[in-house]
Amino acid sequence: MINPSGLKLSMPYISVEERRELDPAIDMLVAKLRQAPVEKIDGRLNYVISRLLAQLYPKGYFHYNRAMGVLASAMQEFYRRRVAPYEDVKISENGDVY
Repeated sequence: MINPSGLKLSMPYISVEERRELDPAIDMLVAKLRQAPVEKIDGRLNYVISRLLAQLYPKGYFHYNRAMGVLASAMQEFYRRRVAPYEDVKISENGDVY
């Protein structure tokens, strides 16, 4: 699957059908966030994520722990899929530290 940015997306834990259902709403939200000046995007994204978590997870340690796990997994997925390959390119361009 290719997203509007032209990046191939592979998410094995969510079906193609589920992605098709969610993607239009996500694309609209991304378009809205991109209208903001760059210095406001992070705060707005934090607000969106916080609102989603507050509305999807009820009070209680069990649910808070689930939410923290989702955030940690999303962070690790972003690092693994986007940051690490970028760093590999920069290492090949500029040399490794180690």
